This record gives sequence, structure tokens and C-alpha cells, in this order.
Amino acid sequence: MKDLFRHFRERVTAAVALLQAQGTLPQRLDLERIAIEPPRDPRHGDISTNAALVLGKGALPPRAIAQLLAELLGADADVAATNVAGPGFINLTLAPAFWHARLRDILVAGPAYGDSDLGGGDKVNIEFVSANPTGPLHVGHGRGAVVGDVLASLLNKVGYSVTREYYVNDSGGQVNVLARSAHLRYREALGEDIGAIPDGLYPGEYLRPAGRELAEEFGPRYATQPEDEWLPIFRDAAVAAMLQLIKEDLVRLGVEFLPSWFKSERSIVAKGMIEEALAALEAATLVYVGTLEPPKGKLLDDWEPRPQTLFRSTQFGDDVDRPLRKSDGSWTYFAADIAYHLDKYRRGFADMIDVWGADHGGYVKRVQAAVKALTGGKGALDVKLCQLVTLYDGGQPVRMSKRSGAFVTLREVIDRVGKDVFRFVMLTRRNDQTLDFDFAKVVEQSKDNPVFYVQYAHARARSVLRLAAASLPEERLDPESLGNGPLALLDDPSELALIRLLASWPRMVEGAAAAHEPHRLAFYLQEVAALFHGLWNKGKDDAGLRFIQSGARDVTLARLALVQAVAFVVASGLNVFGVEPAEEMR
Repeated sequence: MKDLFRHFRERVTAAVALLQAQGTLPQRLDLERIAIEPPRDPRHGDISTNAALVLGKGALPPRAIAQLLAELLGADADVAATNVAGPGFINLTLAPAFWHARLRDILVAGPAYGDSDLGGGDKVNIEFVSANPTGPLHVGHGRGAVVGDVLASLLNKVGYSVTREYYVNDSGGQVNVLARSAHLRYREALGEDIGAIPDGLYPGEYLRPAGRELAEEFGPRYATQPEDEWLPIFRDAAVAAMLQLIKEDLVRLGVEFLPSWFKSERSIVAKGMIEEALAALEAATLVYVGTLEPPKGKLLDDWEPRPQTLFRSTQFGDDVDRPLRKSDGSWTYFAADIAYHLDKYRRGFADMIDVWGADHGGYVKRVQAAVKALTGGKGALDVKLCQLVTLYDGGQPVRMSKRSGAFVTLREVIDRVGKDVFRFVMLTRRNDQTLDFDFAKVVEQSKDNPVFYVQYAHARARSVLRLAAASLPEERLDPESLGNGPLALLDDPSELALIRLLASWPRMVEGAAAAHEPHRLAFYLQEVAALFHGLWNKGKDDAGLRFIQSGARDVTLARLALVQAVAFVVASGLNVFGVEPAEEMR
């Protein structure tokens, strides 16, 4: 059974069909609004449904329908008790044997538990990171990289066909500034004293290797030549060097864009894709020449009303219509982004997800409007904005880096705490909330550190299983054998509560995937860790609750099955995160 709530929805609809066949309920009923979910108060049972409330608009009042449905559902061997509450909610308490069977499901599936076919193979494009190729990645880029990469893994787990994509902004003024900065480092490599880096150029040391490579390749040929002689050459070389640096940083983080690494803005411009997109908008009468009002709340000295080529984005929910050309006649960045998203759609991606930095918040509506316009409403774009990450070290702010010249690089953070710690911490908050990252706290071995707490649960489970294998060499302790063991002996309320939580993993996975919210899994894993550690601590106080019981073979085997299930579910979650489950804590 993959999702027990979906399973019980089928049982409820079957009970409704039986009442229809008996003539108690009318034939034509809308069953779509029937919800099956956990009760708000666990004391009310394991499953609650509003079926009687949404169906009770005919001859029978909701409570009467609820009583009939409760009677039918109560006859199910998996249901221990039913209760009709309030105006007609039906609460079900499931039998221990049902939960023991779910434990067996986990042991059969292993870390693949929670996999599903929800996506049905539908294609999804997730674009993330997409940092300008002008320097190394910083921590904010790293957060977006983790969110995008884990979301891709999560959607893969539930049956979508996901393409990870990096969009390279390799056209425009910033790459010309990069070329000039590389030229300065090139002259430095030739032996020139370049002095302080001029304002407007990139000051970081990361361009020195590129400067040395250019000096080795060209010698002094371009040291004194006019800019138009060397700018295109140095721009291509510097962009390639920065992309290689970015690739290396992402590999350190465990992120790879396969099979195709990126889409290039320059290639989109060169292929005339902007003109194609504009023609499509013009054909739909969504482009016009007009004059915009001045920005609200701002009095700009250099602002003047002028005719511009505009996209009617307000027809699709945007605040104002948006320019497609700059005053010099060149395309706006928005025009290139329109073409890029049209390209995604033409490649078969009706579902698109973009992971952007918080500073792009004002850009969301216009791009979503363009996607609606160009796809006739068939394309959908979800934008996940990642808020800032503030770095601390023992509570003290950390701001500067010699390597970057302005910020702490992602590579420096990974080298200090490791990729697994960084990846997990980035998921301990919603992507749209700011996140504090304290170097000291994220490696702290305490229950207040969620990374340690979850990894310790897996390591502790593995330690119990290793001890059991050494103590019980005559027993078969593989997952299949444990699943066929005396699971009915798991009858302590704390054991059953842990099994219930583990059995909710498939629903948690599908819910997080549908909402595009991978952080939900981090919260869930912390809850599993808390229950498991709590059960361990009870065993310290009450020897009868310890996992390995001397002289009580069957009880030991049943509890080892639960321990193995915990390890599998935690590993399933950490695998989605791209984090290696810990075998032991050091």
C-alpha cells in the first residue's frame, strides 16, 4: 500500500457506491470533494472523512449518512472503531494489525518506500541557480541550488520525468565587465602592477587563474591593444572560466545538470528566438507601442515618458505592461526570458519551475504572464523565491571573503562544514523565509541541531542492527525475514505511534511534491527522529522496552523490524535530499 489515505478513500467511495446500489443514496453524486485525512486531534482516531457532509444534500441529512457509512466501514477488518462527530464527520481508528502490515510494506520496499506513480511520467523542467557567470557562487546561490536539486529528486520519486536546467546569462553588460576585469588580471599576470581594482570591475581573486591562462595563450599581444580588439576574445574565455568554476562548486555540492548542462542566453539571441516570441505575441495582439506611467512611489530625475514596445502583461495578472525593448533599441532581459520560456514549452515542458533569488520577486508576475500568453494557458510556471542566508560563526556575523572580494563563497562554506550538512540545513526553513546559518551550530552534536538529530537516528538504528547481528548470529535479520516475524508483539502505544508516522511517509512525499515544498520532508524527518529517540530513551528507563531483549527472541525480532523500518524511511528522505545516511556518528 503506497498511500493509506488514498487507499481508504477508495474504501469510502466503495461504501458510498453500495448505498447507491441499495437506493439509499442517489446515483449522481459529486465524490471529488470527499477528503480523507488525519484528524486534527489524534485522540479522535487515525483517519477522518467529510464524506457525509459533502453528500448530505439529498433526502438524508449528513449525520444519517455518516451513521450508515460508519456502519459499513466498521465492518472492515482493518477498522477497530468508528465514531461520528459533529455535523457528520466520520473518524476511524485502525486496528493494530493494519499498522503491522504497513510496517511490513516498509521492510519490503526499503529506501524506495514512498516512491509512486503520481506524476505519470509527465515532463517537468526545473531551472535553478542560473547565476551570472561573473564569479564564484555564494551561499544564496547554494540555497537555490539545494532547493532546485532536491525538488527535482522529489518529483522524480513520485513519477515525474524531470530535467534540471541552468540558464546562462552570457549576453549583456555584465559579461563585458567580466571581460575587462579578466583583461586587468591578464596584464597583472604579464607582470604589470595594476594597483587597486578600479570601481566597476570585479575585484575578487578568482579571476587571477583566468588571467594567467590568457597570458600563457596570448603573451603580451593584447596588453595595449584597443578594447574592441580583445573584448570578444576575453569575454568568451572569461565566461568559460567562470562556468567551469561554477560547475566545480556545484559538483562539490552534489548538483549536476545532466544530460544537458545549460541553456545559453546568447544562443537564444543568435537563433532569432526573441523575434519568434515577439511575433507570436504580436499575432495574438499582445504587443503595442505605448508610454508607461512613472514608477509608483518614485520620483526619478532622469525619467521621461517615451514610446516603448510593450507586452500586455496586465491581461494575465501583472501590475503593469512590460517593455520589450530598451531606449537604444536593444532587447530587454525580459524579452530574452520570454523567448527562453517559449523554448522550454516547445521542448515539451508544459510544467516549468524556476528557482530564483529573493531580489527577483518583482519579476515573477511578468514572466508568468508571458508563459500564459505564449502557451494559450497550457503552460504553467511556478517560481520558488529563495530568501537570503545570513552567515554567523558562534553567533557573530560573517560577511567578507578575500576570494570573492565581497561575500563568502559557497565553496568556502562547503569546505568547512561538508555538503551534506549544508544541503540539509538549507531545507530546515521554507525557501521564502530567511535562514540563519551558524558555522558552529550546524556541526553541533545536540538535539537542537536538526542535521545531527536526524543523522543520529539513522546511525543509532544501524548500530542496533549491527549489535543484534553480533548478538544473534543464528537469526535471520534481513528485512524480508524481519517483516515475516511476530510484528503483533509491537503493542506499546509509543511503538504504534512510530509505525503510524512511518506509514504516513508516502502521503508526505506526494504532498510535498504536489506543493513543490521539499522542506516539508525535513520537518517530517525531525519528527521521526524525535519519536525514535524518545522510544530509545524509554528503553533506558524501562528495560522491558529495550530493542534487544535477552531471552525474549520474538519481542526482539519484532522491535528490530521497527528499527529497520526507521532506518529505511530516514534513508529514503535523506536520499531525496542528496545526503548520505550516516552509519555511525563520530
